[in-house]
Amino acid sequence: MKESDFLAAFNQPWQVERDAGEPFPNAKRPAAVLICLNPTENGLNVIFTTRATHLKHHGGQISFPGGKAEDDDMGVIHTAFREAEEEIGLAPEQLKVIGQLPPYRTISGFAVTPIVAKHISGVKIPDDLTIDANEVGDVFQVPLSFLMDKKNYFIHHVNRGELNFPVYYITYNDYTIWGATAGMIAHLRDHILYHT
Repeated sequence: MKESDFLAAFNQPWQVERDAGEPFPNAKRPAAVLICLNPTENGLNVIFTTRATHLKHHGGQISFPGGKAEDDDMGVIHTAFREAEEEIGLAPEQLKVIGQLPPYRTISGFAVTPIVAKHISGVKIPDDLTIDANEVGDVFQVPLSFLMDKKNYFIHHVNRGELNFPVYYITYNDYTIWGATAGMIAHLRDHILYHT
């Protein structure tokens, strides 16, 4: 997918309705993540992290750089940029905001706002990054075109109490992206595909 095609579709009004993938409407604790588009010779890639295995919550799982909002954050973009700089050394001045997705409400009570931004000069993974080993075990990237293809998704339906909701899975090489991270990408994918 060309960057111009992605941007043209992304900037259209959001028409895609949320399905049962967001069964937690009462989740309100603010958080933000960065969906960072990294330009390469082969097109745009999306940067992911693997959380350090020793972490108490979600250790070893794949996520976007990001986290919960702090009291002195100046909005969700600031939260996402601050966390990305702390976790993997992406400097805010090297990022250009494209926009944001509607909050993704999680079972753990967070309303996570995905911020979509482009790294202005491109990043060599992992050479150009300063990774905080206390939080991040690995950094990798996946072609945006791969993430925009529905064939690369598997959906498993989960029953929890009276709730039934889908959990998305994406397998890329040796990585399995699932849960809220895959759900956010699926929401972005549905919006892009609706407008292309």
